[in-house]
Formats: sequence, C-alpha cells, structure tokens
Amino acid sequence: MKMTLADWPVLIVSAEFTAGNNEGHRLRELLEELKKSSGCTVITSASYEDALEIFTSRADIGCVVADWDLEFEKKSEKMSPEKMLDRIRMRNLKIPVILLTDHLETENLSANVLNKINDCLWKTADTVEFIAGRVANWVKSYSGNVMPEFFAKLVDYSERYKYAWHTPGHLGGQGFLRAPAGVAMFKFFGENTFRSDLSISVPELGSLLDHEGAAGDAERNSARVFGADLTFYVLNGTSTVNQIIWRSQVLSGDIALVDRNCHKSLNYAMVITGAVPVYMIPRRNARGIIGPVRLSEFSAESVKKRIAAHPLIEGDALHIKMSALTNSTYDGVCYNARAVIAEGSAGGMIGNFHFDEAWYAYARFHPIYKGHYGMAEDAPPHPVFCSQSTHKLLTAFSQASMLHIRNGQERSIDPVLFNESYMMHGSTSPQYSMIASLDVATKMMDDSGVTIFSDIILEAVQLRRKMADLERQMRRKGDWFFPMWQPRKVKYEDSVVDFADCPAEYLAENQAPWVLDKHNNWHGFEDIEDDYVMLDPIKLTILTPGIGDDGQMLENGGIPAAVVSNYLIKHNIVCEKTDYYSFLLLNSLGTTRAKQGSLLAALFAFKKLYDSDAPLEAVFPGLVSRFPERYKGETLKTHCESMHAYLREHKVLELMHRAFESIPVPAMLPCEAAAHVVRGDVEMVDISEISNRIAAVMLVPYPPGIPVMMGGETVSGNAQAIADYLLAREEFENMFPGYEGDIHGITREERNGRTVFRTLCIKK
Repeated sequence: MKMTLADWPVLIVSAEFTAGNNEGHRLRELLEELKKSSGCTVITSASYEDALEIFTSRADIGCVVADWDLEFEKKSEKMSPEKMLDRIRMRNLKIPVILLTDHLETENLSANVLNKINDCLWKTADTVEFIAGRVANWVKSYSGNVMPEFFAKLVDYSERYKYAWHTPGHLGGQGFLRAPAGVAMFKFFGENTFRSDLSISVPELGSLLDHEGAAGDAERNSARVFGADLTFYVLNGTSTVNQIIWRSQVLSGDIALVDRNCHKSLNYAMVITGAVPVYMIPRRNARGIIGPVRLSEFSAESVKKRIAAHPLIEGDALHIKMSALTNSTYDGVCYNARAVIAEGSAGGMIGNFHFDEAWYAYARFHPIYKGHYGMAEDAPPHPVFCSQSTHKLLTAFSQASMLHIRNGQERSIDPVLFNESYMMHGSTSPQYSMIASLDVATKMMDDSGVTIFSDIILEAVQLRRKMADLERQMRRKGDWFFPMWQPRKVKYEDSVVDFADCPAEYLAENQAPWVLDKHNNWHGFEDIEDDYVMLDPIKLTILTPGIGDDGQMLENGGIPAAVVSNYLIKHNIVCEKTDYYSFLLLNSLGTTRAKQGSLLAALFAFKKLYDSDAPLEAVFPGLVSRFPERYKGETLKTHCESMHAYLREHKVLELMHRAFESIPVPAMLPCEAAAHVVRGDVEMVDISEISNRIAAVMLVPYPPGIPVMMGGETVSGNAQAIADYLLAREEFENMFPGYEGDIHGITREERNGRTVFRTLCIKK
C-alpha cells in the first residue's frame, strides 16, 4: 500500500463549522475541497484545548490549520491561541502551522507568533480552491521529509514494482502465493513487508558491510544523533554487538576486567577471544536487587591486587585490554560513566571501556540522565564502546542494534581495521526493513527525543507517586499495598517531603532525587559512593510484602513476587523480570495511561483476592488442574504463606546472595572449557554431586541472564554456595511445581517423581 496525503490528516481548529454565516459556509467548502480535490483527510476541532489534545495523541498530523479569530475568555483557564501554538512547537518544530484570519487581525500578530507559523491565509479573500491547494502543498512537503534517507529510498524502491531476478527467492512476496501457507503469511504481514525485503544486490540502498551509500549515510547520521564518532548497525542483536567489539580489540591471553553480572554474550565473547577474565562483584541488597560495582574496582590499586591473586595470570601483566560494565543494571541502576572512565584512566591500566547499554539506548535524549551514559560529551582518554539494543526501549525491530564508538584522546579506533571484526559477524544478506527501523529510530530521537522521553518519564513518575500515595494511605489504616523501590523522602526546595507529595514535574526534570545517597538509604546499599549511580525513573520495581525495613525476612505475611506476576499475566500484564520479592516493569514508548490504570486495577484485584482468602482454584485454575495433588484445597493466602515460609526457612535469599558474591577459582580459561565441550570431553553430573568438579558451561539463571558459574571454574571452597543455591532452587521447584525458572546450562531430568538438576562438567 502506497502512502498518500490521506495518511497525514489536516487538523483544522475552528468553532465555525456549524455556523450559518459566511465563514461557516466557507469552512465547510474548504473541508470538502481538501477531501475531494486534494485527497486529504481532515480532523476538526472546535477549541484550542481539544485541538492540542488531538495533536498530542496523534503523531500522524500533517498540518495544523488554526482559526486565529476563535473567541476565548482570556480571564478563564481556557487555552489561548498563542499557548496552543507554543505547545505545538514544543512537541514538533517542523510541522506546518497555518493561520486562518483576516487582514485586520494579521496586523496584530506578535513576533512570537509569526516566528512559529509557516503560512497565513485569509478566510474570505482567497478562493477555497487556492486555500485547499496551499494546505495540501504544505502536507505534501512535510510528509515528504518525515522519513529519514534510507527508509525513504527503501520505500521509493519498493514502490517501483520492478521485476527482480535476484534473491530473496520470494521476489517481493510472489513466491508466497504458490501455496496456502504462504498466502496466509502474505495476507497477515501485507505486501509492503515482502516488497521491502530486498537483496544486497540493490545498489540504490548501499552496502551495510562496506558502510557505503544510503546505508552508510544512515549509520553516520546515527553517530551524530547518538553522540558517537562511529556507529555500526548490527542486525543480529546486541549479543553480536558485544562479540564484534571484543573481537576487534581482544586477543587470546589478554586480561579483561568484567562486571560479574554482565550478560552471557560478554562471557561468550571471552570464550571466543580467549580473554582472561578478572571479575568485579556488584553489590546486592537484602531483596536481591542488583546494585553497582564499587567505583574503587576500577582503580589501579584494585586492578593490581586482582591480577596478582589470579591463579591463571603469570608474570607482571599490568594491562587491562578491555573493561566491561552493564549500564544500566537489570534493575535500573545507572552509572556515572564519567566517574568510571576517570577512575579507570587514572592509572593508565585500562585500554578500552565497554558499556553494555542494551536497555539504555535512550539516555542521551533527556537531561535527567546527564553524565550517566557511555557516549557522554566529554572526550575520554581511551576509546569507549557502547552496545545498545535499539529494539528494546526505542523503536527498531527485534534484533536491530547499534554499536557506538567514541575515540580516545590517546588512541582512536581505525574504522577499516574495526570493520574486519564487523564483517566476521555480520550477514552478507542484511534485512533492509531492520536497517530502516534503525534509521527511523534515529530520526525519531533526532526530531522528538527530548519531548518523547519527557512524556515517558513524567508518566512513570506519576505512576510512582500514585503507588507511593496508595501505599501510604493503606499503611496509615493498618493495611497493606505494594510499595515501590524508590526514595521515600526527597529534598524539594528547602525541605524534605514524602515522595508522593513532591511535584511530578520536579521529579521528572531533575536528576538529584534519583541519585543514590548513603544518607538517604532507601535503596539498601550502605556504602554507596557520592554522585556515582542513579535510579532510572522509567524502570519500575514493585515490591511485595515479605521483607522488613531491616532487610530480614518476615515470619509471616509474605507474598512471593512470582505469585503476583503470574496473576498479572492472567490479566495480560507481562512483567520484564520477577525476583523473589520484587518484579520489574518498563515504562517505555508504548506505555499509555490506560495500561497504568489496568496495572493498578489488577494489583487491587490481587489484594482483594488475597485479603478474602480466595480459593487458589478460583485464582489459578490452570495451576490447580495441572497439579491437583499439590494445590487442591489451598487458598491464595495459604499458597503465598507456604511459599514464603519455604523461602525463609531454607534461607534461599541468603543462599542467592552468597552464590552471586562468590567468585569460584578458575581451573582453566573459559575458552579451554569450551574446547572440552567441542571435543566431547564432558559428562552430565547431578548438581548434588558437582562439588570439586570443573564446570564445562555457564550456569545462567533467567532473568536477568547473568552467570553464577563460568565454564572452567571449580565448585569448591566458597563456590560451594553456588551449588547450595542451585540445589535450593531444585528443591523449590519440586515443592512448588508450576514455578519453574529458566536456568541456561541446567538440564532437568525426571527421576522417581522428582525433578533433578544436572549440568555438564569436565570429565575427570
């Protein structure tokens, strides 16, 4: 389907459409002329307030035509035409705005107004055909510049309806029409999807592997927008971005300083490159929420100590080839990247800084995150790399990611040499729709990034304040509700106020309330450094009852988060991540106030069911029907209490803490363990029998996808805590069937009516 002027509606603001006077007649004629002769779609509004509401809720408006003579009561709270114009320009600097007025009113327009409009048409002096033609031309000009260059060329090419004699074999979708299954897919996705799925043989769109033509121009534009010296589009996910970065810089035997809680793709990068990992351990609070590594971990003194204590590093190696830090953490803790780079550069030991910002591509586009992202404005001493999943919280298609590089003052990255690593991992058959989605995501941020994220942050803050207020109300009545992991008190002007009482606009515009502070320890990290990390306002961690303010598990009244998140799934609300007593939601571009209302309603519905001691069969009928011998006759409250009692009595949170804070002794490098797997020199071992065995593969509990064990590490000494934790999870799954977790590297075997965890170990 080809895009036309009808896809970009004209918003006309006037109260005269139904009037019986000449102006009303002319407006009705204009509306019909725009529809019939110019092919435009028209949306009408009788007031400036309604017009602004329409404009705010729709990004497809192609032109605003405002009746400047529309009467309003200046002393009332009704919106003036100047205020409407100001609000429009705050959200969109490029959309054409046309005033309909007469020549007498034109003389009274201020310089502020004239500076923000594109055209001024007289309502009665010009013909209806002339006015409609000018409006249509403005829509045509604006809509023609909406699309960024690569996407525009892709659309243009697909609309030429060429006969292709090259790959892909479906040739614009025609191949799908040869069988019913293909026809079904063609009808579901639509013809444009298939006509834009092109071969690398199309010269007009350039080469992604050579970074030439339209594709290369799109990457260079993204570098400008995201603050990088070089940007590469990667179409098989940020996991591959991480591989490209490490392959370009790290060789076998090079030392890497790595956040232990990094994503498994970074651990695979160490497997492939043969790097020697030296780990930094992030903090965790009593709830298991992941905090930051200590800033001192990047100091030369700390690095020297870790290298000296590493059993696989010989000699006087004192150079870190690559450091890797997850920013933000999986719970929304964002590092002051400037502080990290400054600390790591002070001793001259770290050659490259890598920030894995998979969930954080938007940080540059709002001042609240100032200084807390890798591509910050300061010129670093050494090269800085950022891997960003543009598809996660911006608007690219799944697996479409960006790799950003900021050159260092002391050393720059040679793009020709770097591209060898890029081509090693990049496909020679790139998906052009994915490239276009990265191009469009860039254009959206360039045009409206601050406005978009101002809205998103404000909406997240409003939900946070509402949750805080509801929890406060309930607590005052001796009742309970779900609190959030956020400051309870914030400094506002000259006083300290409850979070719920602090103006939403202040919280949404200022960084200070979100910076973690040891003097206001709502976060649970006692020794947090000053001005080091902040909480991302759009990452919403909701807490469940069960852990007291002192961090100790309560004797009763606990509600494990898995029960709540499973209930939310029943109400079509899917969480990003569920821990034992918290779950994470993302307030992203697609979140609306309606979704927030549905969330609150679902949480209150759960509370009502819990308080009324509803039968579990009424809450989770599927769970009870699958495991009747285990859950028949239970209520929701007894279900939660028994699960909470198990977690408390078996000290599962304590075991988790010990497991994640333990760094096992490596018997061999990760790459050497991987070689054993390739040779088949491994065997499956029960977790109950892995003491003093060498792990062959990573053990990665999901979420969030970070390893407790790396291939080549020995389960001995303090690492026994890892086996203890995995055994506790095994027992939990046997006690509470239906609550199985995803743990990569673990194979489940049914044996004598029980589930047994097994993993691969190096053969003895």
